[in-house]
Amino acid sequence: MSDQLDDLERRIDELRAGVRKAMRVRDGGAARILRAELRSAERAWDALVSGRQPKAAQEPPRMVTVREQVHQGLRLLGAAAQPRLIVAVSDAFFGGTIRSSQLTSLRRDEERSFRSSPFGRPYYLCAALTDRLSPARGLLTLSTWPPERRVVGPLSPRVDFLACAIAIAENETGDETGDERASRLLLRMARNIPGASDGTLGPPDPARVAEAARAELRVHEDRDTRDRAELAERAAAQLGDAARLFGAATLSTIKKETTK
Repeated sequence: MSDQLDDLERRIDELRAGVRKAMRVRDGGAARILRAELRSAERAWDALVSGRQPKAAQEPPRMVTVREQVHQGLRLLGAAAQPRLIVAVSDAFFGGTIRSSQLTSLRRDEERSFRSSPFGRPYYLCAALTDRLSPARGLLTLSTWPPERRVVGPLSPRVDFLACAIAIAENETGDETGDERASRLLLRMARNIPGASDGTLGPPDPARVAEAARAELRVHEDRDTRDRAELAERAAAQLGDAARLFGAATLSTIKKETTK
């Protein structure tokens, strides 16, 4: 029982931190999900301590699904991101439990769901679209974002990296449980932004990181905005609903399908 209590107490601490983070970024949906899981974990803890152990308490508390955790991470970042960054953000800010390997087939599952029941969900985890309007490898976005945020031009990877760094810096305050992980994540981001670090080995100053990222962002933003607007117009004119979210088939894909 001691091990179970220890596990539940750690999970309760993570969930409380996750609720605070969700409230700070005004993500009401995530906060409701986390609060519900927190109540379930606290009931399980009470049952173990009292020795009642009802059937519901013997089962592990409901975990936030992989899909929900990816949604939380992307909403905080606000830009197309690779699985490893989404996982790191979920861990640092929401007490997430996902691993990069769990995201491998997620986009395909989302596309299958959309094709079987179009727009049947409030949101879909979908692919960023390249200049060929095909799915960008390893980049996830949200269907609720405007088209310009779901396409990637030549400068977009750098622009999105800077936007993600700003989002992480703005949410890293250094005064809550789990912020040590957020600080380590911000440090990794800062190493790739000129002027974001003061050269010391200590945790980075979030305000300094955000300021440095914004300074570089101003250099690329206008060109990237134009490129993305053009790609979004092409996507709207050339693609159907599913392809606008998940990308058009590439020539190699078409060849494979026709030779089967």
